[in-house]
Amino acid sequence: MIGMDFISFLILLIIAAVVAAVLHYGLKYYVIPGLGSYLSKVVIGWIGAWLGSPVFGNWFKGVCYGEVYIIPAVLGSLALLALVVDAGKTFVGKKE
Repeated sequence: MIGMDFISFLILLIIAAVVAAVLHYGLKYYVIPGLGSYLSKVVIGWIGAWLGSPVFGNWFKGVCYGEVYIIPAVLGSLALLALVVDAGKTFVGKKE
């Protein structure tokens, strides 16, 4: 997936934006509120979606575009976002 085309990039971006919007605005799952927090979730979600197919495998060959498999991309985006937000909530407010 290193040499992906623009359509694959857009599909991953849309997946990341939707998953981030559901977590941030729908479930109020964030460390800090605001647009900056949402946009950072989109970036992290894109990386998770990009890693989704190589990590979770290639599921449902009928629901894919090129090497982008939709279900593993959604799961990868969700997993990485949950990991980053949980890590942020763990370390917020801790001072040495």
